[in-house]
Amino acid sequence: MTTAVFLGFIVFSLYLAIRSRKGHGAQSVHDFFVASRQFGAYLVFFLAAGEIYSIGTMVGFPGGIYAKGPTYGVWFLGYILLAYPLGYFLGPKIWQAGARYNAITLPDLFKGHYGSRALELIVAGSSILFLLPWGQLQFTGLVAALKGLGWEFDPVYLVLISAALAFTYIAISGVRASAYIAILKDILMVVAIVATGVAVGWKAGVGDVFHAASLQVSNQMNDTQLRFSMSTMLFQALGFYVMPFAVQNFFTARSANTIRRTQVAMPLYMLMYPFLVLASYYAISQNLQLASPNEAFFAAAVRLLPDWLLGLVTAGAALSGLLVLAGICLAIGPIVTRNLLPGMPEQRQKQGAKVVIVVYLVLSIAMTLATPNLMLTLINTTYYGVTQFFPGVIVILFSLKVRPMAIALGILSGQGLAIALYAQQADFGGINLGLVSLAVNLLVTVVANYAPRLARVQPA
Repeated sequence: MTTAVFLGFIVFSLYLAIRSRKGHGAQSVHDFFVASRQFGAYLVFFLAAGEIYSIGTMVGFPGGIYAKGPTYGVWFLGYILLAYPLGYFLGPKIWQAGARYNAITLPDLFKGHYGSRALELIVAGSSILFLLPWGQLQFTGLVAALKGLGWEFDPVYLVLISAALAFTYIAISGVRASAYIAILKDILMVVAIVATGVAVGWKAGVGDVFHAASLQVSNQMNDTQLRFSMSTMLFQALGFYVMPFAVQNFFTARSANTIRRTQVAMPLYMLMYPFLVLASYYAISQNLQLASPNEAFFAAAVRLLPDWLLGLVTAGAALSGLLVLAGICLAIGPIVTRNLLPGMPEQRQKQGAKVVIVVYLVLSIAMTLATPNLMLTLINTTYYGVTQFFPGVIVILFSLKVRPMAIALGILSGQGLAIALYAQQADFGGINLGLVSLAVNLLVTVVANYAPRLARVQPA
């Protein structure tokens, strides 16, 4: 029954992808990647939510609590809530900048505002580099979900099937397929999470679960943990809406006001997190011996839910990962064909992007199989690099005059330092390494921008 329900929803998702093409004929590059900027509030809402509440929600958040204790999940909640007000104000400006420069990708914005080929290449190349862990994140989550639900397949087959499905969604109608499937995915994900949390409360008792779990893990934060949580919330909130795929999602909207309307409703999804916490505490309280912390949520689901509902949970988890994977691919493909390979005719960009997407999926699969990681580690790794775009994006959105070389040096300094500090496992008393690197990024940008001017000032 579990498998039949799961396969039924997967087939239905393919139908939705095909249905999304109706009335659009041969898609142009702009229609394939950003829906010709025609999406209304509902489609933008579900598309954005599909990227935000992904497999990391069902796997990474409970896995972090299981592995590190409940206090480790505080930053996960906090940075999303802190990001929404930023999105309300910055999202419409990103859309306006995209319309001004006829942009499809994040590097298009840098190219349009700064007019620097070198800066465009830096943003394009580092976007691809730091999105590799994000693709690995989705595959890791999919493997953990399906194995946690009792599917004892070789991980190689699981990731290959997942990659094939993600590519199929993209090939059918690009971002339009993602938007339609996102509606189904969100319904399934919310039902799966709430059902599992309710089952824990009904069969094990909320008070009993919390009491049993509190005997094994601490609910108190020490000073180092508090600094980590606060600094990570700030750092990742700043990077939340400069993710290449998040920027591209904004470009699909019909107007700036469409984005404002979606951002107002986004926090409603946070209501499902108490149910995730309850499932995580259940896994801790029952002393479940898991192959990986990433399986914590699904271990609770397997123990407590009937087979048919378990099929729904499996489908929700799978579509959560597949949808984000498709979104990443839709961002990376045009970055290569438009920004790394300039001059490619528009009619060839779509086909070229599909080839790039296949290569990206293969690389992500290889990383997943070669270097399995806790999902929260992968989340941090991507943010270390992507958030370094934030100063450059702010300059674009507010039409400031800053030297392209200064922005480029700031980005490279911040990214290089973040990688070095992470490799050395440097400790700043719990302060997020990425935030330290972002501060250096800003300092280098300011110095590089104003130093030449000061040097030209001659003493009287």
